[in-house]
Amino acid sequence: MQPDFWHQRWANQQIGFHQSTPTPLLQKHWAGLGVAADCTVFVPLCGKSLDLAWLAAQGHRVLGVELSQLAIEQFFADHALMPELRQSRYGTHYLAGGIEIIHGDAFGLDRDALSSCAAVFDRAALIALPPDLRQRYVAELYAALPSNCQGLLITLEYPQQDRDGPPFSVHEDEVRARYGEHWDVALCERRNIPAAHPGFVNGASRVDTAVYALHRR
Repeated sequence: MQPDFWHQRWANQQIGFHQSTPTPLLQKHWAGLGVAADCTVFVPLCGKSLDLAWLAAQGHRVLGVELSQLAIEQFFADHALMPELRQSRYGTHYLAGGIEIIHGDAFGLDRDALSSCAAVFDRAALIALPPDLRQRYVAELYAALPSNCQGLLITLEYPQQDRDGPPFSVHEDEVRARYGEHWDVALCERRNIPAAHPGFVNGASRVDTAVYALHRR
């Protein structure tokens, strides 16, 4: 899972993880978190997700981080936004319409970068990473989020032996093991994804999706 892998995926537009509409499970469960409208929501490995615009439309400030400059430029172009650019030690920041996306490595972010984030939304970040990077991702990036941060985490569950990731299968026991030391974890919903659905993982015999509410202690 080197950066070149994702740069190549974007260059070839092999972006089956990108959705043409905001995530339905986000729309269904976000209000249940009780996140204040004017807070900042962190969206890691955000790509050009329409969830960024949906969260901004709820009144939130949105902070994303993305390795692919192409994905960032496409996001702002798709929404007819002309971003302002600034530089920091984290990378190049693109800002427009209440949305800020850092062109840089998510693992380069620290407590200073994420101190204003009262919430996090993770649909395609954790499941994009193999096991060793998932461990580092939670231990480093989620550890940089402040106390009382709330969030939604969406995962996929399928027999991992059916195919190689990404996306990878992440079951509930792994979620609780990785997050449980510092986060309260509550399963909100688990549902089956039919084989004919665009979200189905090709090569898998069965796919479920699960959404968790997170609260940092």
